[in-house]
Amino acid sequence: MTANKINRLTEIFTRHEKIMLEDWLREQLTALSARQDLISEPDLCRQSAEFLALFTPACRSGSLTDINSPEWKPVLDFLASVSRSRAIQGFSPSETATFVFSLKQTLLAHLRKELGQDAVALADEMWTATVLLDKLGLYTTEVFQKSREEIIKRQQMEMLELSTPVVKLWEGILAVPLIGTLDSSRTQVVMENLLQSIVDTGSRIAIVDITGVPIVDTLIAQNLLKTVAAARLMGAQCIICGIRPQIAQTMVHLGVAFGDVVTKATLADALAYAFRQIDCTVIQQAPRV
Repeated sequence: MTANKINRLTEIFTRHEKIMLEDWLREQLTALSARQDLISEPDLCRQSAEFLALFTPACRSGSLTDINSPEWKPVLDFLASVSRSRAIQGFSPSETATFVFSLKQTLLAHLRKELGQDAVALADEMWTATVLLDKLGLYTTEVFQKSREEIIKRQQMEMLELSTPVVKLWEGILAVPLIGTLDSSRTQVVMENLLQSIVDTGSRIAIVDITGVPIVDTLIAQNLLKTVAAARLMGAQCIICGIRPQIAQTMVHLGVAFGDVVTKATLADALAYAFRQIDCTVIQQAPRV
């Protein structure tokens, strides 16, 4: 890239910075007219001004075809920050990329005014500007996508923790009601929550209720046995309940066995067994008249 090309692009931003900022902001507000509840006009104006303040020096000293050069690092860092914040705010990938791509329209309009009489120079500069802004726009989209993936993973972990509560039923008795498929990642969360609750409460009995687990195959059985084994190492006995007739038949057909693990049909049966284990007697009183 010659110095002439770099200077032309830089001169346009330097001489028309205020006008270009206004035009660019207008383009963004038009594109985001339905999403102004997510970002205010003053914030959008501030972000745009900060970007141009970094973009112009980078054009002056850096390569216009290689945004990975050191001169472009401040620009990339700023775009990464904008992308992450917009991923959290709820913008879509296209709305986030508009922050960069909308500048293309403003820049090309000023290039036509400056070089309209020189078709060759105009075409050359427009191509250079298009390639540069396309690269920055794609970078913005990539960072946005990674940020969204991180948010989704974090939300999945939070949902896993919420979907595997450990309930204290009685002094010394815990219950873990499970709903849905028990895969390896969820087993880890169940195990961690259960072991921590055993330590916190000093409980001796843990009831794992699988009434809400639709299918129990060899993998799920192995995951349950891992949880039972971990609880035993902490000094607690596990009781598995909620095995429905259809699941029991499937387990027999597959040859799945829980060994010496106590199993009960219902949570009530498991709780009654747990009471006997801790020498607790429940007496049903006569109804009051």
